[in-house]
Amino acid sequence: MKHLKLLTASAVLSFSLLTSCQKENDALVNAPSTANSTQSATLPAGTDGDLKANSGLLAKADPQYRDMVRRATAIQPTPCDSNTPLNLWLDQQLADWTSLSFAKVNNTAMLDLPTYDALLFENSSANQYFGQKGEYTQRLTKTFKDLQRFWNIQSQDIVLAAMHGNMLQDRTKLIRTYKAAFGLSDASAAFYADRVLTFLKTSPEMRNGTHPIFTFNAFAQEGFDLPPYGTIPSKIIMGDGIMEAYTALGYDDVAPQAILAHEFGHQVQFQLGLFTNENTPEATRRTELMADAYSAYYLSHARGASMQWKRVRQFLQVFFNIGDCQFSSTGHHGTPTQRIAAAEFGYNTANDAQKQGHILTAQEFTKLFEAQLPAIVKL
Repeated sequence: MKHLKLLTASAVLSFSLLTSCQKENDALVNAPSTANSTQSATLPAGTDGDLKANSGLLAKADPQYRDMVRRATAIQPTPCDSNTPLNLWLDQQLADWTSLSFAKVNNTAMLDLPTYDALLFENSSANQYFGQKGEYTQRLTKTFKDLQRFWNIQSQDIVLAAMHGNMLQDRTKLIRTYKAAFGLSDASAAFYADRVLTFLKTSPEMRNGTHPIFTFNAFAQEGFDLPPYGTIPSKIIMGDGIMEAYTALGYDDVAPQAILAHEFGHQVQFQLGLFTNENTPEATRRTELMADAYSAYYLSHARGASMQWKRVRQFLQVFFNIGDCQFSSTGHHGTPTQRIAAAEFGYNTANDAQKQGHILTAQEFTKLFEAQLPAIVKL
């Protein structure tokens, strides 16, 4: 786990540049640019050297994958086993990264750029492809249509979009993302965009931006207004990196659908008003366990994905090892045991139904889950 820990130690600066980058002798940030020879080698006048993220942009986004990486260096270890298949796979992918590699990506917020680009600018489901080579496109677009049919919510305006690391190769996309998400000026955004392009050219371990760490996430977001960019629609973002990881672990047949079903569950919650303003571990655990149950209900239902529960459960055993034991964290998703219990509730509800062809409304299913939740959290 040494590589994940090194990354996490640096990731605490994910939304801000080191203030030392303003110093003339900072070799990392002020190195001559090969991406644009006319670009100044020092920070543009007037910038304070900080990337200021709009912290509200991802307020309700599902943080579980990023939390998995960032909690690896928690000062107080949790009872959860960090040597899970997913953690070990990601650690292998980072085996050739050095402390300088991590400094480069965090000093330019590269870990966040693909996320914000997809969130703010991928505002249509049309012409999306999923996976670096589009290998998940057909499966995810079909599952998305099935979920829209399955759950009785207004879902025609929800956008399913992809998060690709190759946006890091595109100067125009980099500049627009720095400006929109971090509030940088044109000059500052261009400066950091050129830093990213330089780092990609000189750092082969980053795989020209396609390394899975850059897109190791999937999340749902409720629509919101972002002046002057207009209305950002409700959407689900699927990152290439997280699907690549589960494919490598042998769960290509179920992981994309299961992850999408979980995130669609959050869209159900948005529409039913199930999120509260209470920023507590208990509140987050409730909505996450509920999304697990929604997902399992759809995956195993005869009129849903109709997957074999044995295979779904095998995947969920790996998926839910992301579940944490940090009971005081506001990002607490529930322990792996609790998450499996929530999923089994969803499966049993589908399997034990008297009318096998009947699909419960989202409201009916939620009511049943809420009644079962106290028993689940005791596990």
